[in-house]
Amino acid sequence: MAIQTLAVDIGGSGIKVMVLDEEGMPLGERDRLETPQPAYPEPVLLLIETLAKDKVFDRVSVGFPGVVRNGVTETAANLTPEWIGFDLGKALTQRLNKPTRVINDADMQGLGAIAGQGVELVITLGTGFGSALFVDGKLVPNLEMGHHPFRKGETYEQQLGRAALDASGKKKWNERLQKAIATLENLFNYDTLYIGGGNTNRINFELPPRVKIVPNVSGLLGGIALWKEH
Repeated sequence: MAIQTLAVDIGGSGIKVMVLDEEGMPLGERDRLETPQPAYPEPVLLLIETLAKDKVFDRVSVGFPGVVRNGVTETAANLTPEWIGFDLGKALTQRLNKPTRVINDADMQGLGAIAGQGVELVITLGTGFGSALFVDGKLVPNLEMGHHPFRKGETYEQQLGRAALDASGKKKWNERLQKAIATLENLFNYDTLYIGGGNTNRINFELPPRVKIVPNVSGLLGGIALWKEH
């Protein structure tokens, strides 16, 4: 019998789920609910249970906005400090009664978007600034570029996250993004840069060659690759 995967994307503003078949194709619509505020572990887990309750699946893949090691969330800049050291993989395995794997959300988005050739960099523009790096399809895990210095003494996330977009406006945010793309090209010499996340619809300049916008659903479609990777 075909294995069905529940893909979960935990974001700072919304939590999305979708059931995928063995090829990674959606078996239904994407469902989304607002992320609880403040986003403590318990209300987030309850929300995932709510989104999952009417769905049929055999395993669970989760994208989480922070460093993840062996299912344990080690950072959570856009959620709450209670996530640091939290075994999300174990908690969801118990609550949903299905095997669960957890990965950084940008890593999962990348798995759903990349071609698997050469150096491929993924950045996500949402509540925060996510990043993932792949070499010939192999993930370099837990690349947290969002918290790395970018310009004017601030990080990529401080200059390009949702709060910066709201505070500085679309024009300045786009100018900063153009500078970030140029910086990242010089740093990684990538073959392709993929840009995902909810704020990609705010981009108003022509992207350079080898830079592509990927749909938000990639963050869920990568859920199937999470099982192939292991």
